[in-house]
Amino acid sequence: MTQMAVRPAGHGDGAAMAVLLAEMDRFYGAAGTEPPDERLRQISEALFASPPAAYALLASETPGWPVSLGYYRPMLFPGHSIETPRLTLRPFTPGDFDDLYAYQSRPDVARYLHWDARDRAQVRQALDRQCGETALDAEGDWLTFAVVWREAGKVVGEVGLKWLSREHRQGETGFVFNPDYHGRGLATEATEAMLTLGFDNMGWHRITGSCDARNHPSARLMERIGMRREAHFIHNQIVKGEWAEELVYAILDHEWKARRPSAAPYRHLG
Repeated sequence: MTQMAVRPAGHGDGAAMAVLLAEMDRFYGAAGTEPPDERLRQISEALFASPPAAYALLASETPGWPVSLGYYRPMLFPGHSIETPRLTLRPFTPGDFDDLYAYQSRPDVARYLHWDARDRAQVRQALDRQCGETALDAEGDWLTFAVVWREAGKVVGEVGLKWLSREHRQGETGFVFNPDYHGRGLATEATEAMLTLGFDNMGWHRITGSCDARNHPSARLMERIGMRREAHFIHNQIVKGEWAEELVYAILDHEWKARRPSAAPYRHLG
């Protein structure tokens, strides 16, 4: 399909932009045609001014176009990357094995997670799975990013979003980082980008995060980015053969928007 330039999140309704582009690609792809350049210009202008108006334009002028969006169906696409002041968040690739193994093989990293320190074969299996976590188009999907610290030229961790509920516009964020790069605010910067992505592009109303109650650094990170502790569950699950305690944090869309001036800006690369 002919490509349209898309502005970064924050211009209009990001969730609507995503679904409009997805619907255009699906509709024209199925028809085996491409819209003319003038039509793309009109749609693009309407998209940035008002996503619902852009959809109405498509519906009124294109035979067979769906009559109504109903609830915006968010979608993020393979190859989608984000750049923050110091980081590039991009899909994992097979070439990331050494950097991933450097921290997933460490017992101190896995201590409070649901998996144990991984050997090379297990890291390879994990990497294969993460290379496929490149889009959110159904509840339960994870979108996972390799976090590249540009100064070091290395993958220093991973962050992601999970789509929990379409009806209730709920999502979850998670993160794992190499301890060799702790103390620089990199995990904070990357996780803030996930909140911006979830609220602005996915149109979510609430994003949660959780950690083992003994994992104080992760708890402090979620508090630092404005997430509120909503629960402390006692012996709610057995992890690695013993009862565990879990902290649950959450933040709402209007709470995030109220504090966004202090959040690091970012831009989309793909």
